[in-house]
Amino acid sequence: MSPVILRNVEVEGRPGLDVRLEQGRVAQIGLKLNGAGETIDGRGGALLPGFIDHHIHLLATAAQSQSVRLDELEGAAAFERRISAALAGRPHGAWLRVTGYHERIAGDLDRERLDLLAPCHPVRIQHQTGALWVLNSAALAALGEHDLPPVVERDDSGRPTGRIWRGDAWLRSRLPEVAPDLSSLGRTLAGFGVTGLTDASATTDASAAALLAQARLSGALPQRLMLMSAGPLPPSEAVQVGPVKVLLDDARLIELDDLVARIQGARPQGRSVAVHCVTAGELALTLAAFELAGAVAGDRIEHGGVIPAGAIPQIRALGLLVVTQPAFVFERGDRYLADVPPEELPDLYRCASLIAAGVPVAASSDAPYASPDPWTGVAAASARRTRAGQPIGVHERLAPTEALQLYLSAQAAPGGPSRRVVVGAAADLCLLDSPLAEALLEPSSERVRGTFIGGEAVFLRS
Repeated sequence: MSPVILRNVEVEGRPGLDVRLEQGRVAQIGLKLNGAGETIDGRGGALLPGFIDHHIHLLATAAQSQSVRLDELEGAAAFERRISAALAGRPHGAWLRVTGYHERIAGDLDRERLDLLAPCHPVRIQHQTGALWVLNSAALAALGEHDLPPVVERDDSGRPTGRIWRGDAWLRSRLPEVAPDLSSLGRTLAGFGVTGLTDASATTDASAAALLAQARLSGALPQRLMLMSAGPLPPSEAVQVGPVKVLLDDARLIELDDLVARIQGARPQGRSVAVHCVTAGELALTLAAFELAGAVAGDRIEHGGVIPAGAIPQIRALGLLVVTQPAFVFERGDRYLADVPPEELPDLYRCASLIAAGVPVAASSDAPYASPDPWTGVAAASARRTRAGQPIGVHERLAPTEALQLYLSAQAAPGGPSRRVVVGAAADLCLLDSPLAEALLEPSSERVRGTFIGGEAVFLRS
Protein backbone atom coordinates (compact mmCIF):
# COMPACT_ATOMS: atom_id res chain seq x y z
CA MET A 1 0.00 0.00 0.00
CA SER A 2 1.48 3.34 -1.06
CA PRO A 3 1.99 6.05 1.56
CA VAL A 4 -0.50 8.93 1.66
CA ILE A 5 0.25 12.44 2.86
CA LEU A 6 -2.67 14.58 3.99
CA ARG A 7 -1.54 18.20 3.81
CA ASN A 8 -2.91 21.20 5.67
CA VAL A 9 -5.27 19.47 8.07
CA GLU A 10 -6.42 20.28 11.58
CA VAL A 11 -5.43 17.66 14.16
CA GLU A 12 -6.86 17.93 17.67
CA GLY A 13 -7.34 21.66 17.24
CA ARG A 14 -3.93 22.35 15.69
CA PRO A 15 -4.28 23.72 12.12
CA GLY A 16 -1.90 23.53 9.19
CA LEU A 17 -0.42 20.09 9.89
CA ASP A 18 0.58 17.32 7.51
CA VAL A 19 -0.15 13.68 8.31
CA ARG A 20 1.58 10.71 6.68
CA LEU A 21 -0.31 7.40 6.47
CA GLU A 22 1.84 4.34 5.91
CA GLN A 23 1.35 0.60 6.35
CA GLY A 24 -2.15 1.20 7.72
CA ARG A 25 -0.99 3.53 10.48
CA VAL A 26 -0.47 7.20 11.19
CA ALA A 27 3.27 7.31 10.58
CA GLN A 28 4.11 10.99 11.05
CA ILE A 29 2.48 14.29 12.01
CA GLY A 30 4.21 17.62 11.46
CA LEU A 31 4.74 20.73 9.38
CA LYS A 32 5.51 20.41 5.64
CA LEU A 33 6.43 16.74 5.72
CA ASN A 34 8.75 15.46 3.01
CA GLY A 35 8.71 12.11 1.27
CA ALA A 36 7.07 10.21 -1.53
CA GLY A 37 3.45 9.19 -1.65
CA GLU A 38 0.06 10.29 -2.84
CA THR A 39 -0.71 13.80 -1.65
CA ILE A 40 -4.21 14.99 -0.69
CA ASP A 41 -4.85 18.64 0.10
CA GLY A 42 -6.88 18.79 3.29
CA ARG A 43 -7.72 22.49 2.74
CA GLY A 44 -7.68 23.16 6.47
CA GLY A 45 -10.29 20.55 7.31
CA ALA A 46 -10.31 18.61 10.57
CA LEU A 47 -8.90 15.08 10.57
CA LEU A 48 -10.79 12.85 13.02
CA PRO A 49 -10.82 9.18 13.94
CA GLY A 50 -13.41 7.43 11.78
CA PHE A 51 -16.89 6.95 13.18
CA ILE A 52 -17.90 3.62 14.73
CA ASP A 53 -21.52 2.48 14.53
CA HIS A 54 -21.75 0.29 17.62
CA HIS A 55 -25.20 -1.17 16.80
CA ILE A 56 -26.44 -1.71 13.25
CA HIS A 57 -28.25 -4.51 11.39
CA LEU A 58 -26.32 -4.81 8.15
CA LEU A 59 -28.33 -7.29 6.12
CA ALA A 60 -31.62 -5.60 6.98
CA THR A 61 -30.17 -2.18 6.21
CA ALA A 62 -28.87 -3.40 2.85
CA ALA A 63 -32.34 -4.80 2.09
CA GLN A 64 -33.86 -1.33 2.55
CA SER A 65 -32.81 -0.38 -0.96
CA GLN A 66 -35.34 -2.92 -2.26
CA SER A 67 -38.08 -1.88 0.16
CA VAL A 68 -40.95 0.59 0.29
CA ARG A 69 -40.46 2.86 3.31
CA LEU A 70 -43.26 4.29 5.45
CA ASP A 71 -41.29 6.05 8.19
CA GLU A 72 -42.66 9.57 7.69
CA LEU A 73 -46.11 8.58 6.42
CA GLU A 74 -49.28 9.77 8.18
CA GLY A 75 -52.83 8.51 7.75
CA ALA A 76 -54.56 5.45 6.33
CA ALA A 77 -55.24 7.10 2.98
CA ALA A 78 -51.56 7.92 2.46
CA PHE A 79 -50.65 4.35 3.46
CA GLU A 80 -53.08 2.86 0.94
CA ARG A 81 -51.79 5.15 -1.81
CA ARG A 82 -48.18 4.21 -1.08
CA ILE A 83 -48.92 0.47 -1.27
CA SER A 84 -51.05 0.84 -4.41
CA ALA A 85 -48.33 2.87 -6.14
CA ALA A 86 -45.69 0.29 -5.24
CA LEU A 87 -47.82 -2.55 -6.67
CA ALA A 88 -48.73 -0.76 -9.89
CA GLY A 89 -47.12 -2.55 -12.80
CA ARG A 90 -45.56 -5.20 -10.57
CA PRO A 91 -46.01 -8.73 -11.99
CA HIS A 92 -48.44 -11.00 -10.13
CA GLY A 93 -46.55 -13.11 -7.64
CA ALA A 94 -43.72 -10.57 -7.19
CA TRP A 95 -42.99 -9.91 -3.51
CA LEU A 96 -43.32 -6.45 -1.98
CA ARG A 97 -41.25 -5.66 1.12
CA VAL A 98 -42.38 -2.67 3.20
CA THR A 99 -40.72 -1.21 6.32
CA GLY A 100 -41.31 1.47 8.94
CA TYR A 101 -44.97 0.83 9.76
CA HIS A 102 -46.52 2.05 12.99
CA GLU A 103 -50.09 1.86 14.26
CA ARG A 104 -50.37 5.66 14.20
CA ILE A 105 -50.30 5.42 10.40
CA ALA A 106 -53.37 3.23 9.90
CA GLY A 107 -54.10 1.20 13.04
CA ASP A 108 -53.48 -2.51 13.54
CA LEU A 109 -52.73 -4.64 10.48
CA ASP A 110 -53.53 -8.28 9.76
CA ARG A 111 -53.78 -10.48 6.67
CA GLU A 112 -57.36 -9.46 5.88
CA ARG A 113 -56.56 -5.74 5.79
CA LEU A 114 -53.56 -6.37 3.57
CA ASP A 115 -55.60 -8.66 1.29
CA LEU A 116 -57.87 -5.72 0.48
CA LEU A 117 -54.83 -3.72 -0.65
CA ALA A 118 -52.91 -6.52 -2.33
CA PRO A 119 -54.99 -9.53 -3.35
CA CYS A 120 -52.57 -10.75 -6.05
CA HIS A 121 -49.09 -10.01 -4.67
CA PRO A 122 -47.28 -11.44 -1.63
CA VAL A 123 -46.70 -8.51 0.73
CA ARG A 124 -44.84 -8.34 4.02
CA ILE A 125 -44.77 -5.20 6.14
CA GLN A 126 -42.33 -4.69 9.00
CA HIS A 127 -43.25 -2.73 12.12
CA GLN A 128 -41.05 0.25 12.93
CA THR A 129 -39.68 -1.56 16.00
CA GLY A 130 -38.48 -4.51 13.92
CA ALA A 131 -40.33 -6.90 16.22
CA LEU A 132 -43.27 -7.66 13.93
CA TRP A 133 -43.91 -8.60 10.31
CA VAL A 134 -47.45 -8.63 8.90
CA LEU A 135 -48.11 -10.80 5.82
CA ASN A 136 -51.10 -11.01 3.53
CA SER A 137 -52.69 -14.29 2.40
CA ALA A 138 -50.67 -14.44 -0.81
CA ALA A 139 -47.45 -14.18 1.21
CA LEU A 140 -48.54 -16.85 3.69
CA ALA A 141 -49.50 -19.16 0.83
CA ALA A 142 -46.12 -18.60 -0.83
CA LEU A 143 -44.35 -19.51 2.41
CA GLY A 144 -46.54 -22.55 3.01
CA GLU A 145 -49.06 -22.59 5.83
CA HIS A 146 -47.76 -25.80 7.37
CA ASP A 147 -45.32 -26.61 10.16
CA LEU A 148 -45.66 -23.07 11.43
CA PRO A 149 -43.55 -22.11 14.49
CA PRO A 150 -44.86 -20.29 17.57
CA VAL A 151 -43.67 -16.94 16.17
CA VAL A 152 -46.62 -17.10 13.75
CA GLU A 153 -49.66 -15.66 15.53
CA ARG A 154 -52.98 -17.55 15.18
CA ASP A 155 -56.56 -16.57 15.88
CA ASP A 156 -58.94 -18.55 18.10
CA SER A 157 -59.68 -20.97 15.26
CA GLY A 158 -55.98 -21.68 14.72
CA ARG A 159 -55.76 -19.73 11.46
CA PRO A 160 -52.64 -17.55 11.03
CA THR A 161 -53.44 -13.85 11.43
CA GLY A 162 -50.53 -12.82 9.25
CA ARG A 163 -48.67 -11.34 12.24
CA ILE A 164 -45.22 -12.84 12.85
CA TRP A 165 -43.34 -11.85 16.01
CA ARG A 166 -39.52 -11.92 16.02
CA GLY A 167 -39.65 -14.36 13.14
CA ASP A 168 -36.81 -13.08 10.96
CA ALA A 169 -34.83 -16.33 11.05
CA TRP A 170 -37.89 -18.42 10.13
CA LEU A 171 -38.87 -16.01 7.36
CA ARG A 172 -35.38 -16.17 5.86
CA SER A 173 -35.61 -19.96 5.78
CA ARG A 174 -38.85 -19.81 3.73
CA LEU A 175 -38.27 -16.76 1.53
CA PRO A 176 -36.48 -16.82 -1.84
CA GLU A 177 -32.80 -16.05 -1.37
CA VAL A 178 -31.88 -12.56 -2.57
CA ALA A 179 -28.28 -11.43 -2.16
CA PRO A 180 -28.23 -8.06 -0.36
CA ASP A 181 -26.31 -5.20 -1.97
CA LEU A 182 -23.71 -4.73 0.73
CA SER A 183 -21.36 -2.82 -1.58
CA SER A 184 -23.84 0.04 -1.95
CA LEU A 185 -24.27 0.17 1.82
CA GLY A 186 -20.51 0.13 2.31
CA ARG A 187 -20.10 3.11 -0.01
CA THR A 188 -22.90 5.01 1.69
CA LEU A 189 -21.42 4.47 5.15
CA ALA A 190 -17.95 5.43 3.94
CA GLY A 191 -19.47 8.69 2.70
CA PHE A 192 -20.63 9.37 6.26
CA GLY A 193 -17.10 8.84 7.64
CA VAL A 194 -17.91 5.44 9.16
CA THR A 195 -14.90 3.11 9.48
CA GLY A 196 -16.21 0.46 11.90
CA LEU A 197 -19.47 -1.46 12.28
CA THR A 198 -20.87 -3.74 14.96
CA ASP A 199 -23.72 -5.87 13.64
CA ALA A 200 -26.11 -6.36 16.55
CA SER A 201 -28.39 -9.01 15.04
CA ALA A 202 -29.26 -11.87 17.37
CA THR A 203 -30.20 -13.91 14.28
CA THR A 204 -26.65 -13.93 12.90
CA ASP A 205 -25.54 -17.53 12.43
CA ALA A 206 -22.55 -19.14 10.71
CA SER A 207 -24.09 -18.56 7.29
CA ALA A 208 -24.79 -14.87 7.85
CA ALA A 209 -21.37 -14.42 9.44
CA ALA A 210 -19.72 -15.99 6.40
CA LEU A 211 -21.65 -13.66 4.09
CA LEU A 212 -20.56 -10.59 6.03
CA ALA A 213 -16.97 -11.83 6.31
CA GLN A 214 -16.84 -12.31 2.54
CA ALA A 215 -18.16 -8.78 2.03
CA ARG A 216 -15.36 -7.50 4.22
CA LEU A 217 -12.69 -9.56 2.41
CA SER A 218 -13.92 -8.51 -1.03
CA GLY A 219 -14.07 -4.84 -0.09
CA ALA A 220 -17.84 -4.63 -0.59
CA LEU A 221 -17.95 -3.59 3.08
CA PRO A 222 -14.64 -1.78 3.65
CA GLN A 223 -15.47 -1.04 7.30
CA ARG A 224 -13.99 -3.14 10.08
CA LEU A 225 -16.64 -5.56 11.34
CA MET A 226 -17.67 -6.97 14.69
CA LEU A 227 -20.57 -9.41 14.89
CA MET A 228 -22.95 -10.18 17.72
CA SER A 229 -25.05 -13.35 17.74
CA ALA A 230 -27.29 -15.33 20.05
CA GLY A 231 -25.05 -18.41 19.83
CA PRO A 232 -21.44 -19.32 19.08
CA LEU A 233 -19.76 -18.02 15.92
CA PRO A 234 -16.76 -19.52 14.13
CA PRO A 235 -13.54 -17.49 14.36
CA SER A 236 -12.64 -15.45 11.29
CA GLU A 237 -9.74 -13.26 10.22
CA ALA A 238 -12.19 -10.92 8.49
CA VAL A 239 -14.46 -10.10 11.45
CA GLN A 240 -14.28 -9.88 15.22
CA VAL A 241 -16.69 -11.92 17.31
CA GLY A 242 -18.50 -9.54 19.63
CA PRO A 243 -20.91 -9.94 22.55
CA VAL A 244 -23.65 -12.53 22.81
CA LYS A 245 -26.90 -10.75 21.98
CA VAL A 246 -29.99 -11.34 24.10
CA LEU A 247 -33.24 -10.02 22.65
CA LEU A 248 -36.00 -9.20 25.14
CA ASP A 249 -39.63 -8.36 24.40
CA ASP A 250 -41.68 -6.66 27.10
CA ALA A 251 -44.84 -8.52 26.08
CA ARG A 252 -43.09 -11.90 26.29
CA LEU A 253 -40.34 -11.48 28.86
CA ILE A 254 -38.29 -14.59 29.50
CA GLU A 255 -37.88 -15.91 33.03
CA LEU A 256 -35.14 -14.44 35.18
CA ASP A 257 -33.42 -17.83 35.50
CA ASP A 258 -33.36 -18.16 31.70
CA LEU A 259 -31.69 -14.78 31.28
CA VAL A 260 -29.16 -15.60 33.99
CA ALA A 261 -28.36 -18.86 32.19
CA ARG A 262 -27.85 -17.04 28.88
CA ILE A 263 -25.45 -14.59 30.50
CA GLN A 264 -23.52 -17.38 32.16
CA GLY A 265 -23.50 -19.35 28.89
CA ALA A 266 -21.58 -16.56 27.16
CA ARG A 267 -18.64 -16.77 29.57
CA PRO A 268 -17.15 -20.09 28.32
CA GLN A 269 -17.11 -18.52 24.83
CA GLY A 270 -15.02 -15.68 26.23
CA ARG A 271 -17.73 -13.21 25.31
CA SER A 272 -19.53 -10.38 27.03
CA VAL A 273 -23.31 -9.98 26.78
CA ALA A 274 -25.42 -7.27 25.12
CA VAL A 275 -29.07 -7.18 26.23
CA HIS A 276 -31.79 -5.43 24.22
CA CYS A 277 -33.49 -3.07 26.71
CA VAL A 278 -36.05 -0.64 25.32
CA THR A 279 -38.59 -0.56 28.16
CA ALA A 280 -38.28 -0.08 31.91
CA GLY A 281 -39.48 -3.66 32.43
CA GLU A 282 -36.79 -5.09 30.18
CA LEU A 283 -34.17 -3.01 31.99
CA ALA A 284 -35.34 -4.16 35.43
CA LEU A 285 -35.10 -7.81 34.38
CA THR A 286 -31.67 -7.24 32.86
CA LEU A 287 -30.25 -5.57 35.96
CA ALA A 288 -31.63 -8.33 38.19
CA ALA A 289 -30.03 -10.96 35.95
CA PHE A 290 -26.63 -9.27 35.96
CA GLU A 291 -26.82 -9.00 39.76
CA LEU A 292 -27.24 -12.79 39.94
CA ALA A 293 -24.95 -13.85 37.09
CA GLY A 294 -22.26 -11.25 37.63
CA ALA A 295 -21.20 -8.69 35.06
CA VAL A 296 -17.85 -8.56 33.27
CA ALA A 297 -16.10 -5.84 31.30
CA GLY A 298 -17.91 -5.21 28.04
CA ASP A 299 -21.40 -6.24 29.19
CA ARG A 300 -23.84 -3.86 27.54
CA ILE A 301 -27.31 -2.44 27.65
CA GLU A 302 -28.49 -1.94 24.08
CA HIS A 303 -30.76 1.06 23.42
CA GLY A 304 -31.59 2.15 26.97
CA GLY A 305 -34.89 3.39 25.56
CA VAL A 306 -36.28 4.05 29.05
CA ILE A 307 -33.86 4.33 31.97
CA PRO A 308 -35.49 5.54 35.20
CA ALA A 309 -33.24 7.79 37.24
CA GLY A 310 -33.24 5.26 40.09
CA ALA A 311 -31.65 2.62 37.87
CA ILE A 312 -28.58 4.68 36.99
CA PRO A 313 -26.61 3.95 40.21
CA GLN A 314 -27.21 0.20 39.74
CA ILE A 315 -26.00 0.36 36.12
CA ARG A 316 -22.88 2.15 37.31
CA ALA A 317 -22.29 -0.27 40.20
CA LEU A 318 -22.53 -3.27 37.87
CA GLY A 319 -20.00 -1.72 35.50
CA LEU A 320 -22.37 -1.93 32.52
CA LEU A 321 -22.09 0.33 29.49
CA VAL A 322 -24.96 1.72 27.43
CA VAL A 323 -25.10 1.78 23.63
CA THR A 324 -27.94 4.13 22.73
CA GLN A 325 -29.48 5.84 19.69
CA PRO A 326 -29.85 9.61 20.12
CA ALA A 327 -31.24 9.93 16.58
CA PHE A 328 -34.49 8.34 17.77
CA VAL A 329 -35.25 11.55 19.67
CA PHE A 330 -35.26 13.38 16.33
CA GLU A 331 -36.73 10.69 14.07
CA ARG A 332 -39.43 9.30 16.40
CA GLY A 333 -39.72 12.05 18.98
CA ASP A 334 -43.05 13.44 17.82
CA ARG A 335 -44.61 10.00 18.20
CA TYR A 336 -43.02 9.65 21.64
CA LEU A 337 -44.61 12.94 22.70
CA ALA A 338 -48.01 11.60 21.63
CA ASP A 339 -47.69 8.03 22.93
CA VAL A 340 -45.25 7.89 25.86
CA PRO A 341 -46.58 8.69 29.36
CA PRO A 342 -45.38 12.18 30.36
CA GLU A 343 -43.61 10.82 33.44
CA GLU A 344 -41.39 8.62 31.23
CA LEU A 345 -40.35 11.33 28.76
CA PRO A 346 -37.35 12.47 30.89
CA ASP A 347 -36.09 8.85 30.88
CA LEU A 348 -35.94 8.43 27.08
CA TYR A 349 -32.58 7.70 25.48
CA ARG A 350 -30.51 9.28 28.22
CA CYS A 351 -27.00 10.55 27.53
CA ALA A 352 -25.79 13.40 29.78
CA SER A 353 -27.10 11.97 33.08
CA LEU A 354 -25.49 8.58 32.42
CA ILE A 355 -22.14 10.14 31.56
CA ALA A 356 -22.31 12.39 34.63
CA ALA A 357 -22.88 9.29 36.78
CA GLY A 358 -19.81 7.57 35.33
CA VAL A 359 -21.65 5.16 33.01
CA PRO A 360 -19.81 4.63 29.70
CA VAL A 361 -22.09 5.64 26.81
CA ALA A 362 -21.63 5.07 23.09
CA ALA A 363 -23.94 5.93 20.22
CA SER A 364 -25.14 3.96 17.22
CA SER A 365 -27.79 4.06 14.52
CA ASP A 366 -29.79 0.82 14.96
CA ALA A 367 -30.25 1.06 11.18
CA PRO A 368 -32.46 0.23 9.38
CA TYR A 369 -34.76 1.36 12.21
CA ALA A 370 -33.20 4.83 12.04
CA SER A 371 -30.89 6.61 9.64
CA PRO A 372 -27.40 5.05 9.37
CA ASP A 373 -25.92 8.57 9.19
CA PRO A 374 -24.03 9.18 12.49
CA TRP A 375 -24.16 12.93 11.96
CA THR A 376 -27.92 12.75 12.50
CA GLY A 377 -27.16 11.27 15.92
CA VAL A 378 -24.55 13.94 16.72
CA ALA A 379 -27.07 16.69 15.90
CA ALA A 380 -29.85 14.97 17.86
CA ALA A 381 -27.71 14.36 20.97
CA SER A 382 -26.82 18.05 21.16
CA ALA A 383 -30.23 19.50 20.22
CA ARG A 384 -32.65 16.95 21.77
CA ARG A 385 -35.46 18.12 19.48
CA THR A 386 -37.97 16.19 17.41
CA ARG A 387 -38.39 16.46 13.66
CA ALA A 388 -41.12 19.05 14.34
CA GLY A 389 -38.77 21.01 16.61
CA GLN A 390 -40.25 19.98 19.97
CA PRO A 391 -37.81 19.47 22.88
CA ILE A 392 -37.49 16.10 24.63
CA GLY A 393 -35.30 15.60 27.68
CA VAL A 394 -33.28 18.77 27.24
CA HIS A 395 -31.46 17.91 30.48
CA GLU A 396 -29.83 15.08 28.50
CA ARG A 397 -28.24 17.42 25.93
CA LEU A 398 -24.54 17.10 25.23
CA ALA A 399 -22.18 19.69 23.89
CA PRO A 400 -21.53 19.01 20.20
CA THR A 401 -17.98 17.85 20.92
CA GLU A 402 -19.32 15.42 23.54
CA ALA A 403 -21.96 14.16 21.12
CA LEU A 404 -19.25 13.52 18.53
CA GLN A 405 -17.22 11.49 21.03
CA LEU A 406 -20.12 9.03 21.39
CA TYR A 407 -19.04 7.67 17.98
CA LEU A 408 -15.27 7.76 18.43
CA SER A 409 -14.58 5.14 21.11
CA ALA A 410 -12.88 1.90 20.12
CA GLN A 411 -15.02 -0.81 18.57
CA ALA A 412 -14.07 -3.25 21.32
CA ALA A 413 -14.64 -0.68 24.09
CA PRO A 414 -17.80 1.36 23.41
CA GLY A 415 -18.05 4.38 25.68
CA GLY A 416 -14.36 4.26 26.47
CA PRO A 417 -11.82 6.98 25.67
CA SER A 418 -12.08 8.49 22.21
CA ARG A 419 -9.57 7.25 19.69
CA ARG A 420 -7.02 9.88 18.64
CA VAL A 421 -5.11 10.90 15.55
CA VAL A 422 -1.61 10.25 16.88
CA VAL A 423 1.50 8.58 15.53
CA GLY A 424 1.06 4.81 15.64
CA ALA A 425 -2.74 4.89 15.63
CA ALA A 426 -4.64 2.91 13.01
CA ALA A 427 -5.22 5.09 9.94
CA ASP A 428 -9.02 4.78 10.15
CA LEU A 429 -9.84 8.42 9.63
CA CYS A 430 -12.48 10.93 8.62
CA LEU A 431 -11.43 14.15 6.86
CA LEU A 432 -13.82 17.10 7.05
CA ASP A 433 -14.11 20.08 4.72
CA SER A 434 -13.66 22.63 7.53
CA PRO A 435 -12.19 23.00 11.02
CA LEU A 436 -14.07 20.97 13.61
CA ALA A 437 -15.60 23.93 15.42
CA GLU A 438 -17.19 25.13 12.20
CA ALA A 439 -18.44 21.66 11.25
CA LEU A 440 -20.15 21.20 14.62
CA LEU A 441 -22.19 24.38 14.27
CA GLU A 442 -24.53 22.41 11.98
CA PRO A 443 -23.47 18.75 12.06
CA SER A 444 -23.94 17.10 8.67
CA SER A 445 -22.36 14.26 6.72
CA GLU A 446 -22.01 16.74 3.85
CA ARG A 447 -18.94 17.93 5.77
CA VAL A 448 -17.12 14.64 5.12
CA ARG A 449 -14.49 15.07 2.38
CA GLY A 450 -12.69 11.77 2.77
CA THR A 451 -12.69 8.49 4.66
CA PHE A 452 -9.64 6.27 5.12
CA ILE A 453 -9.54 2.70 6.45
CA GLY A 454 -6.15 1.18 7.08
CA GLY A 455 -4.62 4.18 5.33
CA GLU A 456 -6.53 3.57 2.12
CA ALA A 457 -9.04 6.11 0.81
CA VAL A 458 -12.44 4.42 0.62
CA PHE A 459 -14.29 7.69 -0.01
CA LEU A 460 -13.15 11.01 -1.46
CA ARG A 461 -15.67 13.72 -2.28
CA SER A 462 -14.90 15.29 -5.64
